[in-house]
Amino acid sequence: MPLLLDGARQVGKTYTALTFGKEYYKNTVYFNMEDSSEIQAIFERDFNIERLIRELSVKAGATIFPGDTLIIFDEIQACERALTSLKYFCENGPEYHIIAAGSLLGAALKRERFSFPVGKVDRLTLYPLDFEEFLWAVGQKPMAEMIREAYQGFTPMSLHGTALDLYREYLVTGGMP
Repeated sequence: MPLLLDGARQVGKTYTALTFGKEYYKNTVYFNMEDSSEIQAIFERDFNIERLIRELSVKAGATIFPGDTLIIFDEIQACERALTSLKYFCENGPEYHIIAAGSLLGAALKRERFSFPVGKVDRLTLYPLDFEEFLWAVGQKPMAEMIREAYQGFTPMSLHGTALDLYREYLVTGGMP
């Protein structure tokens, strides 16, 4: 089934999908649904998988090979028909590997003419890093442990200033990966 990555803006959905594609696939093709009316037009005619793959290949300038190419549809909420097409990829083209990413899908979709592909996509939500995860990511796991111990023991922390500096860095980056 296609994978649908949901989550707030700027939490790393696109980065995660592209990195995954580079590591595990021979080829990755990327389409941003907000950037091109041509990409949206590809989905307007019908949901014929062979035609969709042929036209997406031409637009990407790369051949899409079943099982060897990761197809990424970014900001999929901008193209309701592309979101609906995931159902048809699941049913008629399971050999094609797709990750679709979208921000606030529930609130952004108009749902005027097309339905959400319930049961035809695997859905994961990506959240921003919390402060402890941020500390782990920047190599400060001992600091995270020290903060946790001080909090649980309700004891003062001698490296409070250093912890505050890291917290300010976390706030500036927004908890991004």
